[in-house]
Amino acid sequence: MDKDKTPPRVAMVLASLAAAAPAQAHTAGNPGVLAAWLHPLSGADHLVAMVAVGAWSALLGRRAILAVPGAFLLMMCMGGVVGLQLVDVPGAEVGVALSVLLLGLAIALGERVPWPVAVGAVGIFGFCHGYLHGYELTVIESPVLATIGFLTTTAILHVAGLFGAGLAVRLRAGCWLLQACGWFAAIFGVWLLAAPAVG
Repeated sequence: MDKDKTPPRVAMVLASLAAAAPAQAHTAGNPGVLAAWLHPLSGADHLVAMVAVGAWSALLGRRAILAVPGAFLLMMCMGGVVGLQLVDVPGAEVGVALSVLLLGLAIALGERVPWPVAVGAVGIFGFCHGYLHGYELTVIESPVLATIGFLTTTAILHVAGLFGAGLAVRLRAGCWLLQACGWFAAIFGVWLLAAPAVG
């Protein structure tokens, strides 16, 4: 991996996050707007994927640094709108699990695909994440504030992944640590895909 283009210190972040429980239906009992801001933090699958988006964008470098997280947020907003309308979108949970698996693999393997391809992939993932957020936050009185809330928190997680990767590669074992976190996230993604069948 090229040190100057490698993703952030998402290593320790991903490792600790993936230890938590998966998101699936994770609406808390708090129906207020604050619940929307905290919603992306309520499941390890969302957390890992959103931090990984920032980390992978750092790995890709250049245009991808803004385009990849930007595509995720844009499509997440669209997915949130669909979810708030309670439209049925089959397979959204599978899309979220795949996002964790594939983003983890991309980081672990140092995949540097052309940025338009990365934008298309994370756009699909972002829609799935946004749809689940919107669907689960219909109890909130203000859909606009709810959407702004989870988008803002998601953007913060993207930035954390982006800058975290930058810090990680400065460590002696930074690249190894980052790859290890990618593998850990990928394994977590496999577990998420298998969990429904096991349960």
